[in-house]
Amino acid sequence: MKFKNNLLMTFLAAVVALFLTAPAMAISPEEILRQVDENGKINTAYMEASLVVQSGARQMTKNMKIWAQGGDKAMVEFTNPGDRGTRYLKLNSEMWIYSPEAEEVVKISGHMLRQGMMGSDFSYQDALEAEQFRDLYDVKLAGEEEKDGRQNYILELTAKPGKEVSYYRRKMWVSKTEFVGIREELYAQSGKLLKVYNARKVEKFGNRFYVTDATMENLLKKNSSTRMIISKLDFDVAVPSGTFSLQQLTRK
Repeated sequence: MKFKNNLLMTFLAAVVALFLTAPAMAISPEEILRQVDENGKINTAYMEASLVVQSGARQMTKNMKIWAQGGDKAMVEFTNPGDRGTRYLKLNSEMWIYSPEAEEVVKISGHMLRQGMMGSDFSYQDALEAEQFRDLYDVKLAGEEEKDGRQNYILELTAKPGKEVSYYRRKMWVSKTEFVGIREELYAQSGKLLKVYNARKVEKFGNRFYVTDATMENLLKKNSSTRMIISKLDFDVAVPSGTFSLQQLTRK
């Protein structure tokens, strides 16, 4: 009996040693990106936010209310005095703007999609890209790095053939604990670095994490950057009927 007990203890010790010395199971880049997509997924949401636009020595602030459903429907209404009543409506891959001063609706299309929303460094095309990252990009793990006190995975994203994207390639730093992109470098197909995105604040909402303060820097313009600050964010809210319509866009 003593011999059998010794064998059992030796076996258990070997098993424990194996688990202590074996390398941790590596997470795949596809799984990392899936978790990023899950954090960014919206069923419905209401938010109040500000765009602080820095262009050279000039700074302007745009305040707005946003209702969203999924990734393909959104109504944005600006509330700062200079733009009060200006609204954007996004339906799938289309966007319209209503200006109360001109009392007309303009559809954003073609080269206009690359322009900045309300003079910011976030383009209309940025806002229209509704599909999740893993549907648009092939991904590979490029390494790991600590940044601003966070341990991060570094992902290289390249546009899948036939997919229309805002940026052909993205280099993304993803927090290992929160699975949100805390930094992105955005490249053209030529390899030129166009913009740099940095998250300044990440908050927890239930079981998910979401960036509520971030800066986009446009490297094609001198001293041009936009900070987006979300001051109020509610997920899974009831959206009033008719919110995402041309009638609501042009209401008085």
